[in-house]
Amino acid sequence: MPQNPDKIQDHVELFHQPEYQQLFQNKKEFENGHDPEEVARVAEWTKSWDYREKNFAREALTVNPAKGCQPLGAIFAAVGFEGTLPFVQGSQGCVAYFRTHLTRHYKEPFSGVSSSMTEDAAVFGGLQNMIDGLANSYQLYKPKMIAVCTTCMAEVIGDDLQAFINNAKQAGSVPQDFPVPYAHTPSFVGSHITGYDNMMKGILSNLTAGHKKETSNGKINFVPGFDTYVGNNREIKRIASLFGFDYTILADNSDYLDSPNTGEFDMYPGGTKLEDAADSINGKATVFLQSHSTVKTREYIEKEWKQPTVVSRPWGIKATDEFLMQLSELSGKPIPEELEIERGRAVDAMTDSHAWVHGKRFAIYGEPDLVYSVVGFMLEMGAEPVHILVHNSNEQFEAEIKELLASSPFGQNATVWGGKDLWHMRSLLFTEPVDLLIGNSYGKYLWRDTKIPLVRIGYPIMDRHHLHRYSTIGYQGVINLLNWIVNTIFEEIDRTTNIPSKTDISYDLIR
Repeated sequence: MPQNPDKIQDHVELFHQPEYQQLFQNKKEFENGHDPEEVARVAEWTKSWDYREKNFAREALTVNPAKGCQPLGAIFAAVGFEGTLPFVQGSQGCVAYFRTHLTRHYKEPFSGVSSSMTEDAAVFGGLQNMIDGLANSYQLYKPKMIAVCTTCMAEVIGDDLQAFINNAKQAGSVPQDFPVPYAHTPSFVGSHITGYDNMMKGILSNLTAGHKKETSNGKINFVPGFDTYVGNNREIKRIASLFGFDYTILADNSDYLDSPNTGEFDMYPGGTKLEDAADSINGKATVFLQSHSTVKTREYIEKEWKQPTVVSRPWGIKATDEFLMQLSELSGKPIPEELEIERGRAVDAMTDSHAWVHGKRFAIYGEPDLVYSVVGFMLEMGAEPVHILVHNSNEQFEAEIKELLASSPFGQNATVWGGKDLWHMRSLLFTEPVDLLIGNSYGKYLWRDTKIPLVRIGYPIMDRHHLHRYSTIGYQGVINLLNWIVNTIFEEIDRTTNIPSKTDISYDLIR
């Protein structure tokens, strides 16, 4: 074989070596594949309006959904709290998938354990797995909190987490006063944003129980939602520091998902301190930076904490303006001059790039809050949304996005596709092409197929490095978004104008 210790080859080159090519060819003899000409004919047909009608008529099949499952969002929420170990009541394979998915996006180790449920637990229930699993986790990994969620197996057989946790504490698995919040997160309903919401509500209700006081602590709480850009939490901290008010982020996973390499392993870097989270019930107000990933949490805080809440998604100039004015009103402090200067820089950057983005037709997919926010920014730049696809959509989101589209002359020709997947998007792109596609790494296959350039925004992004480290909110976020979008346009121009004296006639280096 061509791989040897003296010259390690990357898999991109390795699988092109003769030995692997012969292996692939041998496999084809057992695949009973169709004639290449027939494959090409059908592939071409799938680009047609005729196929699009058949594609959109399907009901019992999902192909490449633009969403994840509930436990993924649940463990993402859990690691935002100090010393917290996610515990998944289910099989090892499930939790391995969640950890791997997040690790590939962040290029960081993501810790999480499972109760290792197998066939026996599927028949008799997972109580003993919970008892043993909590005991092992507590002794081995020394967490300050264990946050429990479920997978499909545990939900189908009806495991009762509250009862199981109580029984585990009675059995001595963990101390009676040790926090073990939980959330039921069946993967067969909802999505990763539902799981985030369920776990956030579960953790906050557990930590804040009995901590309500008659007076406010004066702090403003921030709930980021399922936001995978670690720079955003840091941007919130910076903005709050410029204003000069006290705050608590519920929950801050920025250090966990972007930890420094110091030469020593820290299993639980950063995170919102548990005592701060417990005291958040006494805050002045809670600001939610997403809407659709925090529905239950917001309702819980309003009803149980009797605390005012605000939803503000500060993507783009207008939304950031509104966000800062809300913070000024809540804190009683003026908007800092430094932020006004940053606004001017962001507007200047938008002016510089406006001619290249204005009028560009684009398609977008992703979770509701991200799609809403990016569309709002693109409308500010004069871009025209055509296909808006949100697999985990709902009536509230669709009413909200249609109102946003109606508010701009550039949003009049957009169509919102709720509950559809990326195979539907493929049909849309072939029958009604656009200039840009915006979404996560799974859009790479659409780009290869349709040749429509992909702007990577969202989760997961596995085939590019470090994008998650940037902020997308605030005025600095405006510049980052603009950078990704306009430079993708330039890269496409370079790709299509690379023939000397034929397509490079615009003299792009001096224009």
